[in-house]
Amino acid sequence: MKAAAKTTPKPAGAEKQLKSFIEKFEPKHQTLIRAVRKALRKRFPTANEFVYDNYNFFVIAYGPTERPSECIVSMFAAANGVGMCFLRGASLADPARILRGSGNQTRSIRLESANVLVRPEVEALIAAAVTQSRAPLPASGRGKLIIRSVSAKQRPRRKPAK
Repeated sequence: MKAAAKTTPKPAGAEKQLKSFIEKFEPKHQTLIRAVRKALRKRFPTANEFVYDNYNFFVIAYGPTERPSECIVSMFAAANGVGMCFLRGASLADPARILRGSGNQTRSIRLESANVLVRPEVEALIAAAVTQSRAPLPASGRGKLIIRSVSAKQRPRRKPAK
């Protein structure tokens, strides 16, 4: 079945839909996803949040405009954990060598807790990602929650019971 096209439910409906996506995960990952979202929302209050509940991953991306290609960072989750992706991470200076990946564009870090986001080396990467963003973040206002796509077929969001 094909993924649903861009949907834009009313704000309360979008939050309800987002909640249902998060509830697919095991409780410890739900808690971590909510904590990371809260931290990123605080860090990027004027950014739009783009939500994707795709086949492989659940993703919330943060960007200055309504164009997903201009996003700065994203949080992703799967049954095996939560991470943060820097969409142009290959061009970021990483003296602490914490970024994972070898592709031409993105890099990521694993998030054992939301406290990882306040580590100096991670804050430096986030600040550098904001600086290299193609469009500036709005100076004021509140970003929108935009549900972009939901895949009908998905990998399990919880590890199989042993």
